[in-house]
Amino acid sequence: MERLDHIIKLVSTHEKIDVNTLSELLKVSKVTIRKDLDKLESKGLLHREHGYAVLNSGDDLNVRLSFHHDKKRKIAQKAVELIQDNETIMIESGSTCALLAEQICQQKRNVTIITNSYFIADYIRSYDSCNVMLLGGEYQKNSQVTVGPLLKEMISFFHVKKAFIGTDGFADEEGFTGKDLMRTEVVKEMARVAEEVVILTDSTKFSKRGTVSQFSTAEVGLVITDDQIPIEKEELLQQQGVRVEKVR
Repeated sequence: MERLDHIIKLVSTHEKIDVNTLSELLKVSKVTIRKDLDKLESKGLLHREHGYAVLNSGDDLNVRLSFHHDKKRKIAQKAVELIQDNETIMIESGSTCALLAEQICQQKRNVTIITNSYFIADYIRSYDSCNVMLLGGEYQKNSQVTVGPLLKEMISFFHVKKAFIGTDGFADEEGFTGKDLMRTEVVKEMARVAEEVVILTDSTKFSKRGTVSQFSTAEVGLVITDDQIPIEKEELLQQQGVRVEKVR
């Protein structure tokens, strides 16, 4: 797994890097590198071009998975510690949330994941150790999620201890923010039926601000992020009663 993370980091840095260079840098055979690239390409983390590994471009989830992948994976590994076997949880769409779903299926048994993300459902389709309850509604092709009043009605039928949610940005006076109004309405409904909201986000989101208000800090119990979160943002969250856990 460490070698795969190293490959993703190298491809993210160079945007395009050849197999021979990867073989030399990682001190493994070109055959091994090609097998590793096959695994990463199958997960949508990069693509292959004539002997090169190439960084994806665009804004869909497959692309976003490759950015800060190592940090996102560590955040997901920390989050999975909060989940018990046989538990039912709610997960919203997002690249870190997708990695959390994968960690759940790898480490836990008989966890039921309630989600509106068709991407996540497909991402963990090969695992038999977890159950997916996929919520219907109006389908957004780009984000591969469902939204709308039908979905909100379905969410209202449930009660869970934890809802794991990503975010697009943060503002001191507003709290957490999103980019899409309909998706933001969905996560607000998820928060309403959960005993605790857990935000999963890499630290770069604390220097961005979305266009739509998502959650005030009073509505969030825990933030799991990386250790590059600005100290003033961490202190602000803690002053307002939000627990902050950081990964390295």
